Amino acid sequence: MSEKIKKPSASQVASDVADSVQYQGRKAARQGSEQRRQAILDAAMRIIVRDGVRAVRHRAVASEAAVPLSATTYYFKDINDLITDTFALFVERSAAAMSAFWANAEQQLRQIEVGLGQDLESRRQLLEQIVDMAVAYVCAQLSGNRDSLLAEQALRLEALLNPGLLALANAHRKILYQGVDRFFLVLGSQQPDEDAKVLTGMILQMEYQGLLDGVDDLNLDEMRGLLRRYLRLVMGL
Repeated sequence: MSEKIKKPSASQVASDVADSVQYQGRKAARQGSEQRRQAILDAAMRIIVRDGVRAVRHRAVASEAAVPLSATTYYFKDINDLITDTFALFVERSAAAMSAFWANAEQQLRQIEVGLGQDLESRRQLLEQIVDMAVAYVCAQLSGNRDSLLAEQALRLEALLNPGLLALANAHRKILYQGVDRFFLVLGSQQPDEDAKVLTGMILQMEYQGLLDGVDDLNLDEMRGLLRRYLRLVMGL
C-alpha cells in the first residue's frame, strides 16, 4: 500500500478509543457481577431508545433488566452515573464495531487505490461504485442497526444538556471521522480531515432523515446525487 495511507489505522484508532472509555459507577468484582452490571446498562439503553433519557429511573431500569432495585443502586449511586455509564458502554461497543468494520475494509481501500491510477472512464466507474457503497452502508445501518442510530442521536442531544457526556460524544465522533479520513487519503485529498468531516456529516444527515422517514421511503436518487456531486469535486471529475 502506498505511503499516503501508512498511518495509524482507523481500526487501531477505534480500538484505542474503546480502551480509553472511563466508567463512573461501581466496578464489578466478579464475572457474574459484571454480567449483571452490563445487563443493567443494556436495560437502560433499551429504555433510552424506546422512551428517551428522561425515562431512565432506577426502578424502571431494574424492572427492564429483571434485577432487584438494590442492584441498580449498588452499581450506580445516582441516575447521572447510570446514564453516563450507559452511554460509555455504547461508545465502547461502537468503537469495537468500527474497528472491525475498518479492518475488513482494508482490501477495499487497496482496490480503490488501484482504480484511481486507471483512465478517466475507469475513475468515473469507481466513483459510482463508491457512491453505491455509501448508499448501501446507510441503508444497512437503518435496516439492521436502528437502535444504535437512535442511541447515537440520544447521546448527541444529552451531551448538549449534560457537560459530563461531552467527552463521550467527542470520542464517538472521533471514531466516525478516522476511517473516513483514511478513505480520503486514498482518494488523494489534500485536506482529508476536512473532507472526512464533510462526508461524515452528509452520512449522519442521511441516517437521521432515514430514521424520520423510514428506510422504505428513503430518496435514494437524492442521496446518490449528493454523494456523486461531492465526490466528483474531491476526485477532480
